[in-house]
Amino acid sequence: MSATTICDSTAEAVAGIRDGSTVLIGGFGMAGMPVHLIDALIEQGAGDLTVVSNNAGNGDTGLAALLAKGRVRKMICSFPRQADSWVFDGLYRAGRIALEVVPQGNLAERMRAAGAGIGAFYARTGAGTPLAEGKETREIDGRTYVLEFPIKGDVALIGAHRADRMGNLVYRKTARNFGPVMATAAGLVIAQVNEIVPTGELDPEVIVTPSIYVDRVVAA
Repeated sequence: MSATTICDSTAEAVAGIRDGSTVLIGGFGMAGMPVHLIDALIEQGAGDLTVVSNNAGNGDTGLAALLAKGRVRKMICSFPRQADSWVFDGLYRAGRIALEVVPQGNLAERMRAAGAGIGAFYARTGAGTPLAEGKETREIDGRTYVLEFPIKGDVALIGAHRADRMGNLVYRKTARNFGPVMATAAGLVIAQVNEIVPTGELDPEVIVTPSIYVDRVVAA
C-alpha cells in the first residue's frame, strides 16, 4: 500500500502548511509551475513564507499572485527580475520582501545536496563576485571555490505531467526543471499533475520521481 495520498482537491493537498514555512516551488518561468497548488495555498492562508524558486514570479498569476498577497517574507531565486516581474520588483523596491540571489546551477545543487544528505560543497560559480561575500572560500587546483550549504524545504510544490496511484511521477519536457530535486529536498512533497493513472500504467523506465519522495498528489 502506497504512503502517497491521492487528494480530491487542491485545498486538501495544501492543508496544514504552516506560517513561516520554507516552500520550494517548481517552474521555469511558467513551465511546470504548479499554479493550482499556489492558488490553493493563497486560499489556505499561510504567510511569512520563504519561497525558493527559479524566478520571482511572472505577471499576476501563480507565484506572483502569492507575492502580491504579502504572504512571502523572503525569495531565494536565480532570476528575480524579468520583463513581467513587476509584482516582485515593486515589493523589493518598497522594502517589503527580502532577496537571496543564487546562481541557477548552485540553486539546483543546493537542493540536490539536501536530498542526498550532503552537508556542504564547494562550487566555482559566484567566486569573486558579490554573491560570494561573507562565504568561506578555498583554493582547489589553483582556482577559487565558494562553500555552499544545502537548501531544504518544509514543503515542495511541484508540477508533473502524470502520476500513478502509488505517486510515481513523470514530467513533460521543460516542465520537468526543478521538480525532481525539489522532491528529494522537502519534508512534505505535493505534486499537481494533469492525470492520475492506475498503478502499472507508467513505464518504470520513464518514471523520474519515485513515489517514495511524494506525499500528496492531486489532479488539477
